[in-house]
Amino acid sequence: MATSFSAATRFLVVNGVSHAGDVPPVSTLLESLPGAYTTTRTHGNASLLLFWDRHLRRLSNSARILADHRPDLFGAPVELSAIRPLVDESLQVGLGLALDERGCRSRRTEAVDEVTELAVTALICGGGGSGSMAKLDVYLHIGFYVPPVFGAAGARLALAGRGRDVAEAKYSLWARIRKDMERMRPPMVTELLLSNDGDRILEGSVTNFFVVCKVDCDKANDSTYNLKKTSSFVVQTAPVSDEVLPGVIRQLVIEVCSSLGIPLREVAPSWSDHQLWEESFITSGLRLVQHVELVQAPTCKDFHLRSWNEVSWVTKKFEGVGLVTSQIQKAIIERMGSEGYLIGNIPCK
Repeated sequence: MATSFSAATRFLVVNGVSHAGDVPPVSTLLESLPGAYTTTRTHGNASLLLFWDRHLRRLSNSARILADHRPDLFGAPVELSAIRPLVDESLQVGLGLALDERGCRSRRTEAVDEVTELAVTALICGGGGSGSMAKLDVYLHIGFYVPPVFGAAGARLALAGRGRDVAEAKYSLWARIRKDMERMRPPMVTELLLSNDGDRILEGSVTNFFVVCKVDCDKANDSTYNLKKTSSFVVQTAPVSDEVLPGVIRQLVIEVCSSLGIPLREVAPSWSDHQLWEESFITSGLRLVQHVELVQAPTCKDFHLRSWNEVSWVTKKFEGVGLVTSQIQKAIIERMGSEGYLIGNIPCK
């Protein structure tokens, strides 16, 4: 989980100009401004910005989708060629400020904090106008972030809300909707899962959700799960057609499984088959891959209308980091260098 930092360690750049006042947490910024956004982080002692090209493409796609569904937000479809120079301009300024402060922190403590990276969120909002004269506003938020150590702590999940609207677009005001689900968060739960029917699990509130499932040859035969026999298990995650967010790391998992010969089906994991789940993990731009420690599901179907202590829960527990999860994590780490955007390529001011 991210370490909490003060407002002095957050930076906001608006249309290439540094914000002079107090900088709010990124969640507050997203709740207050409607638009398309994406979040990633640095790696390697703030030397690489992870999968930046993929994040910019997703940002452009989200803006284009919102322009169709919410023309009040964007006056015209938004193309990557229009977004990238605007975002990079603010990124130059923001990274310069954040890296300077990071260096000062290291000198004050007389040691380089090698685990502190930078979380970077780019938010695109319609600034007025229409057609070819449509204007975009770019908000670039940067904060210090301590990535969790893979395998050190598992995610604790609870089924708590319904699926999102216009899920194919990463839309900032989803942050407001997530607040309504907090009443269904049991103690110690770190992420909430979404389902429209209480059985088929779509995704997390800020993550994509995966399970490694035994092939149902014989539900009573535990030996069907055999890593040396790929026909005995399958990785499952809900398809984009089920109205889930097409996460950057989600797509990387799909590509990695294909390259490694790991069977994967884009089908929503069914809670009614949770006894067949051998592993589970979630993905996001900040966490990358995090193994799941447990999943809780309410026994009633109207869970979205209640609070966590008003329902009974069934729990599925997992034993540590699974071998398939570890393989996928390792393969994604190997791609960081080839798809990481060198911070040195951005001339910080």
